[in-house]
Amino acid sequence: MRLMQRISVLLLASLALYGAAPALASPPQPGPAITAPLAQEQAPPSAAIAPAATPESAEPPVPPAVPHIALLLPLDSAPFGHVADAVREGFIAAASVQGTDLPIMAYPTDENTEKILASYREAIAAGARIVVGPLTRNAVAALAASNLVTVPTLALNALESERWPPQMYMYGLQIESDARQVAQLAYAQGKRKVVVVGTDTALSRRMRQAYADEWKKLGAETAAELILHADNDILPTLREEVMKNAADAVFLALDGEKARTVRSYLDSSAAIYATSQVFSGKTETLANFDLNGVRFVDMPWLVQPDHPAVMIYPRPEMPLSAELERLYAFGIDAFRLAETMLHPPADWDITLDGVTGHIALGRAHQFVRELVPVQLSEGDAVILPSAKP
Repeated sequence: MRLMQRISVLLLASLALYGAAPALASPPQPGPAITAPLAQEQAPPSAAIAPAATPESAEPPVPPAVPHIALLLPLDSAPFGHVADAVREGFIAAASVQGTDLPIMAYPTDENTEKILASYREAIAAGARIVVGPLTRNAVAALAASNLVTVPTLALNALESERWPPQMYMYGLQIESDARQVAQLAYAQGKRKVVVVGTDTALSRRMRQAYADEWKKLGAETAAELILHADNDILPTLREEVMKNAADAVFLALDGEKARTVRSYLDSSAAIYATSQVFSGKTETLANFDLNGVRFVDMPWLVQPDHPAVMIYPRPEMPLSAELERLYAFGIDAFRLAETMLHPPADWDITLDGVTGHIALGRAHQFVRELVPVQLSEGDAVILPSAKP
């Protein structure tokens, strides 16, 4: 019933919004992008006479497959629902601006991988020409390990692997990518010896490891790694540690709140680097003042509101946190990549000037983002020269 219901809705949406049905001559029109399941069954628009009753023992007819873009997101998940909703809203915003030849169908899931794989099968059976999703790492790994990927699929997360199904591509907002690009920024600015400050959380460990790996690859040195505990025991001697190690840079593998605390214990002239985790947006002037001088990388959507690629898309109707703003922007670029992937790979020209960064197709089927280097100055994010060493 669920599949029939979705197909019925897709047929209505195709006729009413996009003219996507092959028999229609009118061109597709941009408009509301995602169809939603109806509360009650509706007859197909072309049905002039109700079909004869089918015996209960007979198999129900298989609904026709309707070409569409499938958006596979954990919208029904308690921990990930708000994240998925921000991605969906960005996807809709991009579709409303650019238009699309195919209707978009949302397939809400939770975080259960078996249900996610079942929804993927359902989307393919319903005629999906491309699937965008899933979103979580576990779900992406499960899909990659399955034999289900038979249409172009844009997974909204990335895993370290060299082997993927031929039609599966990765696009994500990995904090490791931020940390690597920050290391490149510090190196390009002449820094060679760093003190790393972090916590014992999983996210901080990922930032520290990615930075250290890239820093070593560049031929630079990590002088010390200091772990901040709940009692802030390292703070009183932090400045002395930096001086003792003759470090010319400090990398903060911290969120914004902890970074503001640590910043006050460092010399005002110190070269301090961090990831986008420290930035709460251009409107948070007071918080930014506390991080004066800190250098990091972030997406144009947050630090370049006057960027041509940013200005054409609507902002969310309701104010969002910086984290959700990034995910909204992520949805915008996911739609733009999906539209490209509807064409044969030979016709792809993936050098996208995206709202999440400059996007290019790298190795192992992964889309790579080049972020914007910035420095906080007097409460504002000031754009810096390229981070390329």
